[in-house]
Amino acid sequence: MKASRLVSILLLLQTRGRMTAAQLAEELEVSVRTVYRDVEALGAAGVPLYGDAGHAGGYRLLDGYRTRLTGLTADEAEALFLAGAPGPAAELGLGSVLAAAQLKVRAALPPELRAHADRISGRFHLDAPGWYADAEEAPYLPAVADAVWNSRVLNVLYRRWAEPTDVERRLEPYGLVLKAGRWYVVAGPGPRTFRVDQILRLAASEEEFTRPDDFDLAAYWTAYQRDFHDRLYRGEALVRLAPGVRLPRAVGSRTDDDGWTLATVPIESVEHAHGEFLRLGADIKVLEPAALRDRIAATVLELAARYG
Repeated sequence: MKASRLVSILLLLQTRGRMTAAQLAEELEVSVRTVYRDVEALGAAGVPLYGDAGHAGGYRLLDGYRTRLTGLTADEAEALFLAGAPGPAAELGLGSVLAAAQLKVRAALPPELRAHADRISGRFHLDAPGWYADAEEAPYLPAVADAVWNSRVLNVLYRRWAEPTDVERRLEPYGLVLKAGRWYVVAGPGPRTFRVDQILRLAASEEEFTRPDDFDLAAYWTAYQRDFHDRLYRGEALVRLAPGVRLPRAVGSRTDDDGWTLATVPIESVEHAHGEFLRLGADIKVLEPAALRDRIAATVLELAARYG
């Protein structure tokens, strides 16, 4: 819509400064001619917007000009307040900052959008950690976040799963990721991923580092998760599932005449699959591998003997 596009141009120039018509067109995915018409419309509406010709030219707003957030749609206002995560913000030491920011945004919204924002805040609450997982204490999280923001080197004592378990590490923290209630720091050189709650000791440094210009935290994390799952599920199990039972990541499944489903399921290990499959009780029958089938059969016999 044109009105939404005009607001977008205004906010782009307000946040980024001078931009050419070509840059605005690329950002908004419209033609340069459309940008010219929109700029004329903004000028006619009284917005102090100026255009400079030449190689270093472009459009800019009069110094000091600011607009209120009246261009937000109802959906955008709702999404903005839904995105506020008070728990993680508090863990980073930004709880009061987030609250103040939301208060200012709410005050700048027109009454009808303020009602939408209040409704979304009152009806949705985001709580990422699972029920059966204890909250991981990460006392050094604020210090790590500060180092990420200021590009400062960290010297840490880190606990890993392999021997030797406690190791000294020099980290160049590129970014923080919150996954399922647990914080991870992505740090160079490498980069590599570290759990913040496994940092046993931390010494902040005045040494600065340069974050690679081409490093994309979101893209790195997506690739890291994909590689993690590829490394994690190295085996397969052939199983039969009772009617209505579904397993994540099951592939190549077909349903027999009795309603049971034959499926191949990626597994991490025999031991891990043993525990996961036992939760399904009599609703699953393991066919392969033999080691997993034997392991479950032995457990079932032991349980039967124990309970008579």
